[in-house]
This record gives sequence, structure tokens and C-alpha cells, in this order.
Amino acid sequence: MKVAIHQPQYLPYPGFFHKLSLVDALVVMDDVQYDKRFTNRNKVLAPQGPIWLTVPIIKSQKFYKNMDVEVNNSLPWRSEHWKKISYSYRNAGWFHEYGPYFESLYKRDHGKLVDLDLDIMRKILGWLENRIEVLLESDLKVDGEGTQRLVNACVAVGADSYVSGIGGKNYVDEGVFAANHIGLEYQEYQPRPYRQRFVEEFVPNLSVIDMLFNVGPKSKKLIAGDDGVVISAAL
Repeated sequence: MKVAIHQPQYLPYPGFFHKLSLVDALVVMDDVQYDKRFTNRNKVLAPQGPIWLTVPIIKSQKFYKNMDVEVNNSLPWRSEHWKKISYSYRNAGWFHEYGPYFESLYKRDHGKLVDLDLDIMRKILGWLENRIEVLLESDLKVDGEGTQRLVNACVAVGADSYVSGIGGKNYVDEGVFAANHIGLEYQEYQPRPYRQRFVEEFVPNLSVIDMLFNVGPKSKKLIAGDDGVVISAAL
């Protein structure tokens, strides 16, 4: 059984779903400190170029655990996000297929950021026909720091192999995985170009919704096809 372990993300980029296409289960790190890089924001392609969509949080909670961070729904972020998405993609080939979900999403309140992120992620996994198991770190009662925490999560779900992003080579202690007889693999993801609106040169690493709106069901092949290589680390 292969597992990925990841912070929750808002409108993740295709490489996130490429990683999930390589595993049997995902452990969502809801029980660690909030990381503002992509947990509450991501990019889409507007007529003027890439723009950020950022979900505002209660600022006093920026050092809280992911599962405790609340969305600041006193700000009109939902109508703004839907306006920007519909303006950018309403004439895209597959907007009719995926747009209604987002229109409905932005009419609903999500008190916790992690719940919003998981709602979107699960919907996109369904569109991509990826039926992996999604587990919360808090439910597994995982503890520890650094690589040991990753290993503990693997043990908690009965995984015999962990798939890390390529950046993990900079911080993962491979010896800890070897000592616990858990395989370690690194994802290498290379974006595959597809036709986008407004630009002549392909813009990579936007939110996956850019791909979905532009190429529809073919997104599954673009993401899970030969667009990345997994290199096994020596045990």
C-alpha cells in the first residue's frame, strides 16, 4: 500500500493530483500548523494573466493548526472568487461541466478552511475518477516531528511505501524510513502543455481547474499519464 501525506490545499495544481494518482491513500495533515503558501490560495488564468485567488482567514489564527483555522466569511471573498472564475472560464470548452459545482460551492458557508479544501479536493478526485482513500491525520492520532511523523502516519494506515514530492530530498531522512522497513519514492512531475485561453505560450502550475475547464475529461490522462517519473530511493 502506497500513501501520500500532504497539507490541505485550496484549488490544488495538477502536480498534486499527479501524486495522488500514484498512491492508494492520502493522509491530510490537518493536525499541524497552518502553512499559508497554498493552503488558502492558488492561481488561475485571467485575461490579464495569472491571478491569485486567496481565501481570507481569521488573521489571529495564522499560527493555529490547519483543522482550527477559520475562514473570514465577513469578507465577500466567495462572490469575488466566483466572479473571477466565471469571467475567466465561462467561454472555455468545459465550463458547463464543472462550473455549476463552483457556483454552488461559493453560495455555501465553510466555517473551517480545511473543510473547504477537502470539499473541493474530493470533488476533483471524483472528476478525475481517482478513488483513493482520504484520511485525516487527527483521526489517526499521529504525533512526532519531521520524518518520524511521516513514518508514524504510514504505520497508522498500514502503508509499506511513502510517495514524497521531489522537494522531500531536501528534508526527508531516508534512514528513518529504512529503519522502519517502509519504502520511499520520489515523485518527479513535469507539466504537460494543453491549450489555454488568452495566451500563446503555455502557463504551467496553475490550479487544476484551469486544465479541467480547458480540456475536460482528458485531464485525467494529462495528470496520470507519462507526465512524471517515480524514482525509488534505496532502502
